[in-house]
Amino acid sequence: MRQWNVGVYFSLRFQEIAGGLDSTLTNTFSPTGLNEAQGKPLLLKQSIKLLESLDSCWSDEVLVFSHCDKFLRLSLQLISRYTTWLSSGLTARKASDGSPNSPADAEWALSIPIEDFIYIMHDVHAVIGELSESGSFIGHVNQLLGSCPIEVFNLVKQSILQAVEPLKERLPAIINVMIGIIVKKSNEDLKHLKGITATYRMTSKLPVRHSPYVSGILHPLKVFLEGDRIRYLSEDDKTKLCRGSTDKITAIYYDLVSEVVTVARKTESSLQRLRQGAQRRVGASTDASDNIISDTDKICMQLFLDIQEYARNLRAIGIDAREIDSYRALWQCVAPKDRQENIQF
Repeated sequence: MRQWNVGVYFSLRFQEIAGGLDSTLTNTFSPTGLNEAQGKPLLLKQSIKLLESLDSCWSDEVLVFSHCDKFLRLSLQLISRYTTWLSSGLTARKASDGSPNSPADAEWALSIPIEDFIYIMHDVHAVIGELSESGSFIGHVNQLLGSCPIEVFNLVKQSILQAVEPLKERLPAIINVMIGIIVKKSNEDLKHLKGITATYRMTSKLPVRHSPYVSGILHPLKVFLEGDRIRYLSEDDKTKLCRGSTDKITAIYYDLVSEVVTVARKTESSLQRLRQGAQRRVGASTDASDNIISDTDKICMQLFLDIQEYARNLRAIGIDAREIDSYRALWQCVAPKDRQENIQF
């Protein structure tokens, strides 16, 4: 076969294989569905197309052995294209601005539900496994290059393994996107704690139970963990997601509580100075209010009940609140003086 004919042939194959993958990546995000996916290692059409495209490069019907370097380069480009598609989508979702300037192959990530990211995580792990040193793809390439010097195969193998590294680096970003979605939903319930201030400025009653908002804080995480698709998430990834979500939620909880308590104390201090000034002007004693439970005390009592219930809810999903730095700070912020050093709930 003449050189120019090989060039034309490869160009046609390139358009067919690379163009096919690119078309799939830029189309609508396509989970195969639970029923169709049973027995298959991959759950997304984009991932399936990647491996099909890689297999095509090294199939007997396509590969020109004397020019396998071209097909190796195409294989590396396919892996890179898939990684770029994933990375662009994750970046767009993290920004969550729905900007029209987002790349065409990133728009898929802007509106998909959190459960679809489980499929993504599953597939990325599966693709990495298929393209690993012990995976079937490198094994197939090894068979095809059996007549070549071992140095040639090692070079090909290392090229493929190196191409997969950027894909591995995207795994934490997938977890972080899921965490971000969960935390954002949890924030909607956390915001209700600001209403505690108004409640205890209008009543002399003391708090006796936790606030209703507390049960909703971890609800998005619980719903996620109890979903049908959670079985596609490894135990290690599930642990990372739980820990990452609760760490961030608790940190936000602490910031909100700290703000509420700080404002309450400043307001209480200002009102106390005004009362004392008025009492001095009329010659009244300033000791009468010393034993009255202040609004700030009632607010802290309520928040203390709330964070204890929150800790119990954390324990129900396998998280020990005492191991979270921001929870310990939360406890210090609202716990009575005699319970500051003993976190029990």
